Amino acid sequence: MSNTSQMRNELGDFSSIVCFKAVVVGTEEALGEKAAAIALISAGRNRGNQVAEQLGLEGKGLTNTELVPMLQAALGKDGTRLCIIDKIVESGETILAYCSETICSVGEPQGSPRKLTFTLGAVQGVLEKVTGKRLRGKQIESVLRGGSHDVIEFEFLA
Repeated sequence: MSNTSQMRNELGDFSSIVCFKAVVVGTEEALGEKAAAIALISAGRNRGNQVAEQLGLEGKGLTNTELVPMLQAALGKDGTRLCIIDKIVESGETILAYCSETICSVGEPQGSPRKLTFTLGAVQGVLEKVTGKRLRGKQIESVLRGGSHDVIEFEFLA
């Protein structure tokens, strides 16, 4: 997501993963793991809503094949660098998002119990705007625990 002007003149629009992870860990220490997850997912969802609005995706009726490159541009290496969305697959009452290089998993050791929070929320926020339906997301696969991707499963609520 590039604006015509940067938010900071000298440092630019981006911060480090180290700083982001410090926010996550500090939030967990202050609120506890479950409350922090709720807060971070909610923050991500809000960001995802913003991304969808900025891209004009609400009510567009896009296919997942059309949506993925748009999200790659907005959230991937040419955008905010939150993650790479490799594919989105819809099957009945669920949507699976296959993500790599997620900000939530980076720097974690193999076997870490870390789960996607902000990333999950951001993808959820975008998908809710695109589908016009409320979703509930959960991570079902992790690169930290042997998966090829961080996979998020979203189920339709309304």
